[in-house]
Amino acid sequence: MRHPPALAIACAVTLSAGAVASLPALASSHREAPAITGMPKVDGTDFYMFRSYEPGRQDFVTLIANYQPDQSAYGGPNYFFMDPAALYEIHLDTNGDAQEDISFQFRFKNTLRNIQLPIGGRNVSIPLVQSGAISSPNGATSNLRESFTLTVVRGDRRGGTAAAVTGPGGIREFDKPTDNIGNKTFGGPTGYDAYANQHIYAINVPGCATAGRLFVGQRKDPFTVALGQIFDLINLNPLGTTNGNPDALAAKNITTLALELPIACVATGGSPIVGGWTSASVRQGRLIASPPKSGHGTTALNGGPWAQVSRLGMPLVNEVVIGLKDKDRFNSSKPKDDAQFADYVTNPTLPALIQTLFPSAPAPTNFPRTDLVAAFLTGIDGVNKPANGKAAEMLRLNTSVMPTPRAGQSNLGVLGGDNAGFPNGRRPGDDVVDAELRVAMGALCVATGASDALKVGCKPADAPAGGAPITDGALQSPAQFPDAFPYLNSPLPGAQ
Repeated sequence: MRHPPALAIACAVTLSAGAVASLPALASSHREAPAITGMPKVDGTDFYMFRSYEPGRQDFVTLIANYQPDQSAYGGPNYFFMDPAALYEIHLDTNGDAQEDISFQFRFKNTLRNIQLPIGGRNVSIPLVQSGAISSPNGATSNLRESFTLTVVRGDRRGGTAAAVTGPGGIREFDKPTDNIGNKTFGGPTGYDAYANQHIYAINVPGCATAGRLFVGQRKDPFTVALGQIFDLINLNPLGTTNGNPDALAAKNITTLALELPIACVATGGSPIVGGWTSASVRQGRLIASPPKSGHGTTALNGGPWAQVSRLGMPLVNEVVIGLKDKDRFNSSKPKDDAQFADYVTNPTLPALIQTLFPSAPAPTNFPRTDLVAAFLTGIDGVNKPANGKAAEMLRLNTSVMPTPRAGQSNLGVLGGDNAGFPNGRRPGDDVVDAELRVAMGALCVATGASDALKVGCKPADAPAGGAPITDGALQSPAQFPDAFPYLNSPLPGAQ
């Protein structure tokens, strides 16, 4: 770990940063804050929450939290194991008070099989994570088994009522598939899919009458963005074609934590609107020592309370919207404390930057930016705004809106007339970069009309560029993804 000890990190965890997240940004959460760059295993990249659109699964909600950005497919020999000393969580706010009511906690474990080969009369440990082809979970050729447990907590994430989520036969420990080392290891181009699909589990969640589904494993990074051009002072044509730039993440994988849960088990707060976000935490104290001769990995003694170091709800927040001084504070914050950073929402810098670089795209003139507050902090009236909800940054999903089949989805979600998409939750095919760029420049002020039908507190005259088809030029489309759980594409192989 290249970052200072977790004890030092904990000092930042007491700070909060929030309403900030309500603003549109330009890149998914890949290395979005200074501190998290030294802790890639707990770096959350994207969070998705949508009503399942796999045929026959419309009564379920899918939650996807992605971690560990920028995974090169050839990243051996150790690949991308999750941190067994960390706590990964998905949180749900079911009553609009900006506090978690249900949390799902993932804890990981690595078990070394220590496969050895007889070499010149001595048994010698192999240097790889596999000794041959892999075709089944925890097979004999897997030198290192990665497994995990899942716990549901109702109430406060640290003080609530906890219970184990179980799988077939009552199992409490689930296997995570080995990363996609290459086609030879997994038996050809389709071999990895056959292997990974064996890690989709039917699960029993205490308190839920209907079984859900679970998958944890490597996937192709689903986010599409012209990343380099954006950070190079938006070095692209924002009014050009929507598919004129390459996807900067086209050759990268991520690690996915995916849950599918019955709506009746999620919308439990008297409203069909549910908020969600993901976080990762480490212990406040960590002492590093040399490993024993027979051990695996670095010996670390971890202690103290959990310290949150990563947080992600709405997409595209921390990279270019949050001030550099507050990026680490945001990652350590909770939604209930988001009001302290209201200036990032009501007086955003991003539209002004776009106007400076592209004078033909004037920034909106309505301050405070109540349209951004509606889009990202409270939900949009008549779409995903809960009654009497507290303003806070998180994804919000109206579970009463029927899912749109993949073939009929608009990649602009609500802006494209598809109320089952972003910002009413988020699906893999929603082009959140284009949608949020347009919202930043006042798309809601134009859409609401002179009578303010959407109740966002502005009018078309406030946003001269609000109707412009602004784009980063990297196309995100529903057609790029499967329409079955876990909804993301198979990871790129390390070798063809």
